[in-house]
Amino acid sequence: MEDLLKTFVVIPQFAFMYGTVGIHPCKVSDLNEERMQQMHALCHQDKIVAVGEIGLDYYWKTDPKEVQQYWFIRQLQLAKEENLPVVIHSRDASQDTFDIMKREHAGTTGGVIHCYSGSLEMAREYVKMGYCLGIGGVVTFKNSKVLKRVAAEIPLEHILLETDCPYLAPTPHRGKRNSSAYLPLVVQEIAALRNISTEEVEQVTYDNAMRFYGLQ
Repeated sequence: MEDLLKTFVVIPQFAFMYGTVGIHPCKVSDLNEERMQQMHALCHQDKIVAVGEIGLDYYWKTDPKEVQQYWFIRQLQLAKEENLPVVIHSRDASQDTFDIMKREHAGTTGGVIHCYSGSLEMAREYVKMGYCLGIGGVVTFKNSKVLKRVAAEIPLEHILLETDCPYLAPTPHRGKRNSSAYLPLVVQEIAALRNISTEEVEQVTYDNAMRFYGLQ
């Protein structure tokens, strides 16, 4: 954690770089009260714009569900106390993630559901609660029918573009190392699904990100 403090002190010299503070659900066994206080301190760095990536991961099962849920809620509380939006990780835990978000965080600081993989119905509920959905390379996969419907039907003002680098590179680079250089492929797919121009997708999602991270 001390190394992290040193890292974030360096960031301000790069005007285009920003950071988030959070412990991934696969690493919550590293958390304790002292580290929570250190995370509070990190949130006060000028270039920190969100709390994340936090949430639940029932795929890897590195920690019991109850442990993950406890520290997930604590980090949601951190975001509210520091008035920062959240970046949410959810893998094989869609309903539990949604239930906790609705109970513990809805109507507070907002957030994005990173690499959204839930149903269209749940996406609509997240939108009603004011959240954005993160959409990346998966939307270009032929078998991603549900995500394609999500990208086509939810308001564009609730979509953020992302890479999840080095994972989930879009077609035709699937299986290779991902890169932000591939984001135009995601833009093209969303534009085609919505029957709008790539320029509109680019502009609206850019504006969404600036607003979401408080950079306007």
